[in-house]
Amino acid sequence: MEYARNAVRMSALMKQRVLYVFTHDSIGLGEDGPTHQPVEHLASLRYIPNNDVWRPCDAVESAVAWKSAITRKDGPSCLVFSRQNLTHQPREAAQVAAIARGGYVLKDSVSTPELILIATGSEVELAVAAYEQLTAKGRAVRVVSIPSTDVFDAQSAEYKESVLPAAVTKRVAIEAGIADYWYKYVGFGGKIIGMRTFGESAPAELLFKEFGFTVENVVATAESL
Repeated sequence: MEYARNAVRMSALMKQRVLYVFTHDSIGLGEDGPTHQPVEHLASLRYIPNNDVWRPCDAVESAVAWKSAITRKDGPSCLVFSRQNLTHQPREAAQVAAIARGGYVLKDSVSTPELILIATGSEVELAVAAYEQLTAKGRAVRVVSIPSTDVFDAQSAEYKESVLPAAVTKRVAIEAGIADYWYKYVGFGGKIIGMRTFGESAPAELLFKEFGFTVENVVATAESL
């Protein structure tokens, strides 16, 4: 991505339909160490104007991201994929359609949610597993997947409110990239499970545990709110 930065930036500035495919999207790269782990790169790509960045959580979101990228005619799209095997997330037809809006409700509570878990990519399955544990404890929890923050931010105020209602202030964002980017979604009163340092050199499963990307930590963070 660093070597391609000028091309990405210029294609966005020139409104060219270009597809960039990036892999190995987080500290999950593992033993190659922090020099090869793109901690800050997702946020950096998202900050380029007119550049759609997609970080899908499974094959369904990947297909929607690809369709969005090839049908877009006024700028580039970056498809950012995980190295890890990712669990397929079951959805209803309305949810599949909503993926194209950049963010949508993947799991929801029967009543008005008291807490919202927000995640992208490989961390969506963490959010879903935490949702199941918290729901079993009687908590009203919603899981929001935001494969493309750029596309989601461009939606109507009404749609964004339906996904992230302002009245629900207890929010946790989970992404194995730089944490600070997510304050605009969780607010200063929310919590972010993300990176505030570079990674380390170790197997991916050990790194995720070391930096708090576990179901147990998501549940504990949620309960702290």
